[in-house]
Amino acid sequence: MTEQPLAGRVALVAGATRGAGRQIAVQLGAAGATVYATGRSTRERRSEMDRPETIEETAEMVTAAGGTGVAVAVDHLEATQVEGLVNRIDDEQGRLDVLVNDVWGGDPLTTWHKPVWEQPLEPGFRLLRLAVDTHIITSHYALPLLIRRPGGLVVEVGDGTTAYNRDNYRLSVFYDLAKWSVNRLAFAWSKDLTEAGGTSVALTPGWLRSEMMLEHYGVTEDNWLDGTSKEPHFAISESPAYVGRAVAALAADPDKARWNGTSVSSGELAKVYGFTDLDGSRPDAWRYLVEVQDPGKPADVTGYR
Repeated sequence: MTEQPLAGRVALVAGATRGAGRQIAVQLGAAGATVYATGRSTRERRSEMDRPETIEETAEMVTAAGGTGVAVAVDHLEATQVEGLVNRIDDEQGRLDVLVNDVWGGDPLTTWHKPVWEQPLEPGFRLLRLAVDTHIITSHYALPLLIRRPGGLVVEVGDGTTAYNRDNYRLSVFYDLAKWSVNRLAFAWSKDLTEAGGTSVALTPGWLRSEMMLEHYGVTEDNWLDGTSKEPHFAISESPAYVGRAVAALAADPDKARWNGTSVSSGELAKVYGFTDLDGSRPDAWRYLVEVQDPGKPADVTGYR
């Protein structure tokens, strides 16, 4: 029988419809957790992302992986909906051990490579609300339940470590501010949680092979390497399961408090905890981008796959 170090634990993955959030939920389930998977895309109604993935599918994948998946339709900008969600978790489980803030949905709202005076304001402000307000609202209601027991974990999922985002402009003022803010929220929660014995971490995947990215390159997870014919650097990409395994490893670590207030990549955690991606590799895209990449040369991924 597969070891399930998170058996009896309860997790909330806010923004679990697709991409990183979906596989974070699945990998927590594979480790034995009960996972509440939330989002706005259901079988009855699509969100503004207008994609086919649903939270019901995510919950079914969690259960199939060995956990218990519970799908709850929630708009995390609506405080009353979030409060109702947390009250439900309290009523049904009486505990919350892991909170993952993965709500995003800002890619279609981003205007790239334009100065602020050439960017439309309303999409930009909507992006910030989806990326930042949702995380604050969810934490406001969920953290009181999480801190009832020492050892709770909060993971803020972003794009880029604090060190990377500090030194690199993310090509859009709204996107840049959103990704910096998510990491700063994790730092803020670390201060709030310390006395209660909780841990907060900012976590970034590398180049994520999300459903949208696979479609962009016309490949699937089974033949994704064919995408390197269009973009050689796609060879350093990682499946969403990789960051999912990073969260599961963190949640199962009895000494997780050593990470409190830090900003790390899934590749960094893989070196500590020993997990791999689905293909057995340990990609670490952020280290590659910072230390190795030369835009003028073909990608040399020796040592990264």
